[in-house]
Amino acid sequence: MQPNLKQLHQSAITHLNQGNIELAHKALVELVTQKNDFADGYFLLAMVNLRVGQIHKAIKLIEKALSFGKSIEYTAQLAKCYALTGELTKAKNTALAIPVEQIQKSLDADTLGVALTQAGLHEHALNYFNYAIELAKHANKPQPQFYYNLGVSAKFVGQFEQAKNAFESAITLNPLHHQSHFALSDLTKAAAQSNHIARLKTVAEQITHPDAKLHIGHALAKEYQDIGEFDNAFKSLEQGKAAKRAMQPFDHKSSAALFEHIKHLSEQHKHALTQGNPTPEPIFVLGMPRSGTTLVERILSSHSDVQSAGELQDFGLSVKKLSQTQTPHVLDTQTLTKAYELDFNQLGTTYLNATRVTTGSHKHFIDKLPFNFFYIDLITKALPNAKIICMLRDPMDTCIGNYRQLFTINNPYYAYSLDLLDTAKFYSRFYKLMQHLSALHSNIKLVKYEELVAQPEQQIKELVSFCNLEWQAQCIDFHLNTAPVSTASKVQVRQPLNSKAIGRWKAFKPHTNAAVEYLLSQGISVE
Repeated sequence: MQPNLKQLHQSAITHLNQGNIELAHKALVELVTQKNDFADGYFLLAMVNLRVGQIHKAIKLIEKALSFGKSIEYTAQLAKCYALTGELTKAKNTALAIPVEQIQKSLDADTLGVALTQAGLHEHALNYFNYAIELAKHANKPQPQFYYNLGVSAKFVGQFEQAKNAFESAITLNPLHHQSHFALSDLTKAAAQSNHIARLKTVAEQITHPDAKLHIGHALAKEYQDIGEFDNAFKSLEQGKAAKRAMQPFDHKSSAALFEHIKHLSEQHKHALTQGNPTPEPIFVLGMPRSGTTLVERILSSHSDVQSAGELQDFGLSVKKLSQTQTPHVLDTQTLTKAYELDFNQLGTTYLNATRVTTGSHKHFIDKLPFNFFYIDLITKALPNAKIICMLRDPMDTCIGNYRQLFTINNPYYAYSLDLLDTAKFYSRFYKLMQHLSALHSNIKLVKYEELVAQPEQQIKELVSFCNLEWQAQCIDFHLNTAPVSTASKVQVRQPLNSKAIGRWKAFKPHTNAAVEYLLSQGISVE
């Protein structure tokens, strides 16, 4: 390597490690200009673009780097990038093309595991995470994040003891590893004589980052609730969410405008003649998070003709891809407006093809992304024979469930859950939109969670019939379903149907008063 090239390469690595993105970019551009077949120059440029959210550009740069020769590190990052853009088939094939035993660096094994988890392939990912841990041990550089990643995948496939041990291992290596503290509290049932409350309070005193405070606040709330201390649970949530809420307040103006725009578009185009993809494969189970969507998914996927595909991002991503809007978000008013100009058969086909990383083995598959409710009108046009099941749960149980749930960090669509009153306002918009859309379309079934619990056999038979499925008794015994669970309901859905969660919000009084008053003011009854 020429001295100048070597200096530029090292300088770029140093700047990148220090977070000096502009200086790293400058050095790398000069590097590949001088030597246009310098593979690592293109790869590092990809890492620069990844840092600033230019994932598609990063993919092109990694592919360019790989054109000069094979590299497990490059391939691992490419698989991760494919997963981030929703290209799950490419992510799966790229990751699985590298046999575990060929990997020499622990970080590469972990990165491949992360790519597979983002594609929903947790059982495959476990092999890579276990190998990452072994390689790190062999190098005498154990990493808590590797154990955390292992624990998450183990939890998704129902290996709870392995998950628990993995989270404890991460905490042993780093006592302030907030993700593992939360994951452990979320997984285990605390008792008065057996809990992590003292340890969590010690951690809470030492952490400063809003994300860490959010995790520990949720962990404390979960354990306080387990032992019946609901006042302390609510206060822990308030304290844990405060810094994040101050940094990321919910944009009510944009949220209200989005809901109104969806309603307007559905009215404007309700008589439009459209021809979507005629497949009856998809069953969309949607609604507010924590409203029973996972429960219905488990019931229906217990049927031999139905598979669970998890929470797919593919419909929204297909809309964004085909509408070709340049706005920064997948979901916004401009993109939705443009979507009504699309070829709906193409939209339905694009969505169907995008799901094929996990679908195609059964007559039907379930897409259980709750926020697909934003796309209901477009789904009915792009996939006219799809079935849409919308879950409705008691408004305050739903609001408390969302407030208590630690959703994806930094995802703007969940920012409402940082405040209970914000959650009630969001719920009100959702509820009114569902009433409107269900009156417009015949392939939407509104299912009340409380009625499903009270009359399980009748309600489950109606669900099966609505989906044009033949009756199978195992749908009632859904809790015996051994398929992986990819949401917060992983423990609950492995239990028989029960009413324990109904009316849970009342335990948090009087902290719920403002939210109740708001819902009543909107004409939404609260039991």
